[in-house]
Amino acid sequence: MKCLQPGCTGTIVDGYCDVCGMPGVSMPAGHGAPGARPSTRSTGACRQPGCPGHIIDGYCDVCGSPDVPPAPAAATPASPGSTATRTSIHLGSTALGSARATSFGGRPTRHTSADRLTSGRIGAGLTRVPPAPAIDPTKAVLANPEVPLDARVCPRCGTKVGQGGDQVESRSEGFCPSCGAPYSFTVKLHPGDVVANQYEVVGALAHGGMGWIYLAQDRNVSGRWVVLKGLLNAGDADAVAATIGEQRFLARVEHPLIVEIYNFVTHDDAGYIVMEYVGGRSLKQLLKQRMTTNNGVSNPLPVDQALAFLIEILPAFGYLHELGLLYCDFKPDNVIQVGDSLKLIDLGGVRHIGDEDSAIYGTVGYQAPEVATLGPSIASDIFTVGRTLLVLTSDVPGYQSTYEFKIPPAEELPAFAAHDSLYRLLLKSCAIDPNDRFTSAEELRLQMLGVLREVVADATPGVGTTTSTSMLFEGPTVASEQHGQRQLPQLRPDPSDPQAAWLSRISAEDPVQRLAALSAPPSLSPGVLLARGQAALEANNAQLVDECVRRLLSNDPWEWRAVWLAGLGALQARDYRTAQSSFNAVYGQVPGELAPKLALAVACELGGELDIAETLYRTCASTDAAYVTPAAFGLARVRAARNDLPGSLAALELVPSTSRGYPESQRLKAQHLVSLARDAAGLDEAFRALAQAKLDPKTDAEYRALLYRRALALAGTNSLKLGGQTHTPGMIRDQLVASYRELGRLAEIPEVRAGYVDVANSLRPWSLL
Repeated sequence: MKCLQPGCTGTIVDGYCDVCGMPGVSMPAGHGAPGARPSTRSTGACRQPGCPGHIIDGYCDVCGSPDVPPAPAAATPASPGSTATRTSIHLGSTALGSARATSFGGRPTRHTSADRLTSGRIGAGLTRVPPAPAIDPTKAVLANPEVPLDARVCPRCGTKVGQGGDQVESRSEGFCPSCGAPYSFTVKLHPGDVVANQYEVVGALAHGGMGWIYLAQDRNVSGRWVVLKGLLNAGDADAVAATIGEQRFLARVEHPLIVEIYNFVTHDDAGYIVMEYVGGRSLKQLLKQRMTTNNGVSNPLPVDQALAFLIEILPAFGYLHELGLLYCDFKPDNVIQVGDSLKLIDLGGVRHIGDEDSAIYGTVGYQAPEVATLGPSIASDIFTVGRTLLVLTSDVPGYQSTYEFKIPPAEELPAFAAHDSLYRLLLKSCAIDPNDRFTSAEELRLQMLGVLREVVADATPGVGTTTSTSMLFEGPTVASEQHGQRQLPQLRPDPSDPQAAWLSRISAEDPVQRLAALSAPPSLSPGVLLARGQAALEANNAQLVDECVRRLLSNDPWEWRAVWLAGLGALQARDYRTAQSSFNAVYGQVPGELAPKLALAVACELGGELDIAETLYRTCASTDAAYVTPAAFGLARVRAARNDLPGSLAALELVPSTSRGYPESQRLKAQHLVSLARDAAGLDEAFRALAQAKLDPKTDAEYRALLYRRALALAGTNSLKLGGQTHTPGMIRDQLVASYRELGRLAEIPEVRAGYVDVANSLRPWSLL
């Protein structure tokens, strides 16, 4: 299907144009037949930042956005009014992965897989990224193409070349003094040159690691714009032919998020890749624009926008990896935004997984530390994505030197100090040991989505109103305000486990019977050990829980689900320090999941780390509707422990009326209000809460007796409004007497009953018969 935008030559792929990025929507009713010229109505300039378009029939004719003001970017600072700033990064964390494997000797192979973690436009429906206007190709051509001296480096060893100095002129061509490799920074193609009798050169666009990149028009395909990118080894015809042959596999790369390769050609003994022209701005250019408009001071992207860009482009990595290819040189320069879509460009560094002969391309500050010795891998591609996240969101002057491989402390990075989950995501993406990183682009994308939800929620007032289904955890179960491992989310069964089908047939609810059914599996898979451990927890068999945990981690030191099981066992044993360490480790492995945060909050609350507990409870409550009730109860408990009863009441107000925990929240609310009620307004509110709380008769009578006694002392000779109704002093006294008589009626011990009756009689006014 052809694009419907005027003058666009693209086609609709997955609902969007592969050239202009506009949606392939059908013509609205009332616009006439397809062949008829539709009427258009202009309503002014587009209101999206940086877009030169105009609104026609409600949508911009350049970026395609509707005529609405741009959404505010999610703020990175902590929410106003927050008093809890400590994060769990300072807690101990159970050893997992390479740290565990090293401590126990040997170097076992990682078994944990993310194959089961499978789940747009930029933002994933969670946030909005301003569109980038399309750029006129002719305006992108350099008027005076020249490589600056500080950018002239040897393509083989990276040494600066052609610098000149000491009365020696700088050179644009020559040989590297370090390794002897030839270098050339001169333009090889000029306007009007025709390459391969098909591509007419318009001019130079930029200089990259493989030389100059040129804009041209394809004479054979309606003059479409293309890009010519030079291949190395120019001047050696055999080498050029070999390089072209090696690179032809790129022609089978077809993905909406990846620049399309059209052809491979030669010209004057030099080889060129002919690629799709993507007329937008790179993320590096976006960062430069933000710096320029900020008076030359670095101005990183808002966290939500940076995450949105990477979430959008990660499927391209997944596609390449499925083809057995590695991208190798990912960085902000190589992502182009056009309108509301992205393209991964510059495939010059793409190579086959396991290729030990081809040249490796990478950039200092982005390339993983093991590439120099072990070569590129999926893990090294993950590393480049993590480093790009760092550069997009933070100003790190030493990211290519002091912090070339390391991550600065969170305290030095405002965006990461404000979002602990974001920092955990970065730490795992850029772990020094490649085995400690995310195992796939899809696993990273799903965890990024979870972090994005938290970031957006943190900038949005109120609690979470939507819920998202985790691939790893069930939702929490809340029946009361009591904390405990039974109310925490449970692990979802792994459908890829070798014994998944066998496990699905075990339906015994009694844990002892379930353990018996699990005693003779066809093989002892991770899923079987986890199921045994869960049943052992329910049966209070701590020894069997520990045994399952040990066997799981012995087989796979990266098995974080074993540490989750250990945390539940520690919580049950009231070993809160170990529970904190366990859940903190799980949090670091799956930073986009809420379940470990809720579990860690409970462990911190019980272990006295109230500030951390409050921070985690607030994150859970603001992010996901399914977590609001348990998080609200947790907040109420933490604040009550600090004698902050107003804060506890505010937390209880978060529990929705549709929740199973709502009656319990009303009971606790009434309890707090009774404790706080000292003036007329407080008494009135306390009585209102009692009317809604549905307490048991004895507790209700006790609270009413207490409140009516306070009301009687406060009223004197005046009337008071209690529970929305006016009460005279006499009415208050009568209700107080009735409350004590009700307590006497409910008392089971005769002496207690008599005591209540005596109090009631003492309050009754004397009367003369």
